[in-house]
Amino acid sequence: MADFFYQEPYPIQKDTTEYRKVSSDYVTVEKIGDREVLNIDPKGLEFLAQEALSDVSFYLRTSHLEKLRAILDDPEATDNDRFVAYNLLQNATVAAEGQLPSCQDTGTAIVVGKKGEGVYTGANDAEYLSKGIFNTYQEKNLRYSQIVALDMFEEKNSGSNLPAQIDIYANQGSKYEFLFLAKGGGSANKTFLYQKTKSLLNDASLEEFIKEKIKDLGTSACPPYHLAFVVGGTSAEANLAAVKKASAGYYDHLPTEGNMGGQAFRDIEWEKRIHKICQESTIGAQFGGKYFTHDVRVIRLPRHAASCPVGLGVSCSADRNIKAKITKDGLFVEQLEKNPRRLLPEVPPHLEPPVSIDLDKPMAEVLAELSKYPIKTRLKLNGTLIVARDAAHARIKEMLDAGEPMPDYFKNHPVYYAGPAKTPEGMASGSFGPTTAGRMDSYVDLFQSMGGSMIMLAKGNRSKDVTNACNKYGGFYLGSIGGPAAILAKENILSVEVVDFEEMGMEAVRKITIKDFPAFIITDDKGNDFFANL
Repeated sequence: MADFFYQEPYPIQKDTTEYRKVSSDYVTVEKIGDREVLNIDPKGLEFLAQEALSDVSFYLRTSHLEKLRAILDDPEATDNDRFVAYNLLQNATVAAEGQLPSCQDTGTAIVVGKKGEGVYTGANDAEYLSKGIFNTYQEKNLRYSQIVALDMFEEKNSGSNLPAQIDIYANQGSKYEFLFLAKGGGSANKTFLYQKTKSLLNDASLEEFIKEKIKDLGTSACPPYHLAFVVGGTSAEANLAAVKKASAGYYDHLPTEGNMGGQAFRDIEWEKRIHKICQESTIGAQFGGKYFTHDVRVIRLPRHAASCPVGLGVSCSADRNIKAKITKDGLFVEQLEKNPRRLLPEVPPHLEPPVSIDLDKPMAEVLAELSKYPIKTRLKLNGTLIVARDAAHARIKEMLDAGEPMPDYFKNHPVYYAGPAKTPEGMASGSFGPTTAGRMDSYVDLFQSMGGSMIMLAKGNRSKDVTNACNKYGGFYLGSIGGPAAILAKENILSVEVVDFEEMGMEAVRKITIKDFPAFIITDDKGNDFFANL
């Protein structure tokens, strides 16, 4: 018979995080017998959440930005890798000015808290954390992305970016520790759960499985990625929770071997192998190359004998994760990089000049011009775009189904799949990067058959149906860099106006004027698709 002993499931061995103190207020220490209790004014939770979500919307970790610089310095990186990395560093520099968030999808606010048993707040902690999150999204130029359900089918934007996801766990000690995440839809949608069996757990089967499933990630979540791969878990929910935390670097200091208590551990050897598989995939930093991933974390967990959950997920180029803590010494948040400009090279990477495309010519002429060039051609776009995404496409389909004509704006101009953040005072646009193209795939054949969506601009790979439609009707899908939403707003978007469905907020149809907007030909009118060749 086994002897009882308790094993901490995730024994994080150390915390090397550099913190900055944001307040000495809100905390007192009270002696009760021989115990010390940390009293936290719940307004301190509000203040801490507001500070953390504000920082993580405009700044990134130094370690993340250093990995982007390493791409520029790597002689094996492709021109496409360098082009993306340079743009992302430029974007971080613009975002760090504090007006334009690094990504237009300013995300779902997620809070993971570990509350020591010696901590007393005397309040509903989630309420005060939510108020801090609310304050940040009201006061900063962030986007409200949360949709609430009024019944099974009717939905409405909450107008506050609430509700947040707040998970608080009990812990030992007299401190309160936090991980705050701003998780955009693109990377959240690239979280996968596979229910496997013992038959997966051998060298050959696992490698084959990984090579197959890496392709599921695609580029729509804005690589280069911090990739997490988790094998096992006492439940499917435990597996996916570990995926999210591992992708945020939260489990970097787990042990590197298992034990009979079932402790979680990192498998360093498989991390190296999967990273190499990602490099050899040639997907690269969005448009081909070596840098599909910055790094990989592989976490091994215990499992039920009849189950083997396997999770895969990423933190994207908007690597918005920040730790925080409250101790008797005050309130602290993780120190993020405030000066990313120092990581930009003095001389930009040398690249062949892009092809300039005038979007204000008649649609037939623009299509004829694009038809001259092969897939992977780098472009700079000038002129007018129509902006529309999920809800607008659904509304237009309803119009077509009712016998109404395709709106002229969808026939006369390319369509950019995007939804902006709030516009800072004195600027033409808020952060305004592309959204995931694949969500609009089901509309393409119908819309192109009626003369709309002939040129589409967004991020990520698309289905075979889109390739077939473009071949059938003479259309094109152009890939925009996923990630640099701030620099696009500052340097490439000259004007923005709402032209339809104003009541839908960030989902309204807009017309924007752009200058030297970067893009690549991904799918052409001849049935070629860049991603199909990888």
